[in-house]
Amino acid sequence: MNEKPFYKKFFPIYIALVLQNVITLSVNLTDNLMLGAYSETALAGVAAVNQIQFVFQQLMGALGDGLVIIGSQYWGKRQPEPVKRIAAIAMRSALVIALLLFAAVTLFPNQALALFTSDQAISAEGVKYLGLIRFTYLFFAVTQLLLATLRSTEEVRIAFWLSVLTFFVNCGINYVLIFGNFGAPRLGVQGAAIGTLTARITECTVLILYIARKEKKLHLHVRDYLRFDRILAKDYFKTTAPMLAVQGLWGVNTALQTAILGHMTSAAIAANSAASNLFLMVKSTAVGAASAASIIIGKTIGTGDLALVKEYAKKLQRIFVLIGVLSGISLYFLRIPVLSLYSLSPQTREMANHFLIILSVVCVGMSYQMPTNNGIIRGGGNAMFVVKMDLISIWLIVLPLSFVMAFVVKASPEVVVCCLNADQIFKCVPAFLEVHYGNWIRKLTRDYDSDST
Repeated sequence: MNEKPFYKKFFPIYIALVLQNVITLSVNLTDNLMLGAYSETALAGVAAVNQIQFVFQQLMGALGDGLVIIGSQYWGKRQPEPVKRIAAIAMRSALVIALLLFAAVTLFPNQALALFTSDQAISAEGVKYLGLIRFTYLFFAVTQLLLATLRSTEEVRIAFWLSVLTFFVNCGINYVLIFGNFGAPRLGVQGAAIGTLTARITECTVLILYIARKEKKLHLHVRDYLRFDRILAKDYFKTTAPMLAVQGLWGVNTALQTAILGHMTSAAIAANSAASNLFLMVKSTAVGAASAASIIIGKTIGTGDLALVKEYAKKLQRIFVLIGVLSGISLYFLRIPVLSLYSLSPQTREMANHFLIILSVVCVGMSYQMPTNNGIIRGGGNAMFVVKMDLISIWLIVLPLSFVMAFVVKASPEVVVCCLNADQIFKCVPAFLEVHYGNWIRKLTRDYDSDST
C-alpha cells in the first residue's frame, strides 16, 4: 500500500485540530495563570464553575461527534444534502441543552457551586463568575455544531483560525479587566468572565460570516436549519443518544473527580486545576488524533472500501502509540517550568507537581485508547462498544474505587488521582481486541431520497 495518500489525508487534519485544541486550551491556561496571580481563591472558584462548563462541552461534543460520524459517511458517498439535514437536527438539540443549562444555573447558582466545593469563599467567587459566563452557552453551542458540520466535510482550518482569534480577544480583555490595567476597573473573576463572553460572541459571529460568504462544500443557509427530516433524525439519534448519555456521564465523572479532590484538602482543588490545564493541553494530541481518525474512517466507510478501512486502522494505531510516548515525555519535562508561572503556595505547588508526574504516565495509555475507541471504533459506527466500556470502567470501577480511597481509606490526593485515571491504562486492552478482532465497521448511511422527509 502506498502510504503517502494516507499521510496526506491524516496529518493536515490532525495538525489543524491539535493546534486548534492547544490554542483553545491556552486561553484556559492563561486565564488560570492570570487568576492564580490575582488570587488562589479566585482560581479555585473559576475551576469549580468550569466543571459545569466541562459537562456542557461534553454534551456538545457528543452531538457534534454524532454529526461527524454519520455526516462523514455521507460525504464519502458524495451526498451533501443529508449532511445538511443532520446538521439541522444536531443544532436544534444543542440549542435546547444550552437553554436548559442556562435556566438551571440562573435559578440555582449557589446549589450548582455547592456540588464542587464546600468552601464559602471559593463558592462566592464562583457565583460571581457564573453570573456572566452562563451567557456564553448559547454562542458556544452554535459555534461547536457549525464547526462539527464543517469537520464532517474535512474542513478544519477555520476552527484553527477561530481559536487564534479567541486567544487574543480573551487574553487581551482578561489582562485589562482582571488586574485593572490601563485605568480599567479591577474586576477579578468578573473580568475573566467578560473576556470569555466577548471571545465566544466574536468567534460565533466570525464563523457565521465565514459560512455565509466563504463556505463552498455544503452551501449552508439559514433555511437549511428550518427543515426537519424524520428518517435522518431517527438515524442520527440512534447513533448519538448513547454517546450523549455517556459523554454527559463522562462530564459528570470529571466534575465528581474535582468534587472528590475538592472535599479532601483545601489545596487539592487548586493543585488539580493547575495540573489539569497543562494535562489537557498535552491531551490535545490524543483528542486531535481521535477527531482526525473519525473523519478519515467515516469517509472511507462511505466509499465502500472496507479493506482500506482496516488498513487505515492498523496504521492509525501505530501513530497513536508514538503520539502517546511523545506526549508523556513532553508533559513530564514541561511540568516544572509551567508550574513556576503560577502563584501557588509551596504545598499546592508540590501536590500539582506530583499530579503531573502521574499524568505523564497516564498520557501514554490515554493517547492509544482514546483515539482507538473514539476515532476508529466509534468513528467506524460502533458507538455502543465505547458506551458500554465507559459505563463499566468509570461507574463500576473508577468512581467507586476513588471514593473509597478518598473518604474511607483516607489515602493521599496523589493516590486518589491514580485511581481516578486508572481507566486510561486498562481500557487499552479491550480497545486493541475490538479493533483487531471485533465487528466495529458499520455502514450508517442509507440510499437517501431528499423528498422523503
